[in-house]
Amino acid sequence: MSACPDDPTVFCCLLAYDFCIELMETRMRKPRDFDADLKALEEKARGLKTRKVRQLGELVIATGADTLTAEELAGALIVLAETKEAGRKEAWAKRGAAFFQSRSRRNAPTTDLNPDVAPTQPSGVQPASSRKGAA
Repeated sequence: MSACPDDPTVFCCLLAYDFCIELMETRMRKPRDFDADLKALEEKARGLKTRKVRQLGELVIATGADTLTAEELAGALIVLAETKEAGRKEAWAKRGAAFFQSRSRRNAPTTDLNPDVAPTQPSGVQPASSRKGAA
């Protein structure tokens, strides 16, 4: 028995075939470029490492530890890292938190802290009109 173009079963089979092909095409994933993904992850990791190093350098400067030699700073950090006493670590953490809180207060706009005081210039120099003895 041969199928003729007017046969509805042939038409139904063709529709079902087209539907299956279309469904497969929409559900198939695009091939993933693993090399590009890996490169993007490597760049992100490099950026995070650079940011961490910069922040550590800024912290060393902010705490005044940049006056130490590299050997002194390394020795102090080694002692800190090797310390197992929880009480000491907790005391250091409290002191560090206080350091960051005092820095955030110092960096806050003075108008928010005391509206009667004129704001300082970014360099820390008061404007001439707010200096003592200025008329």
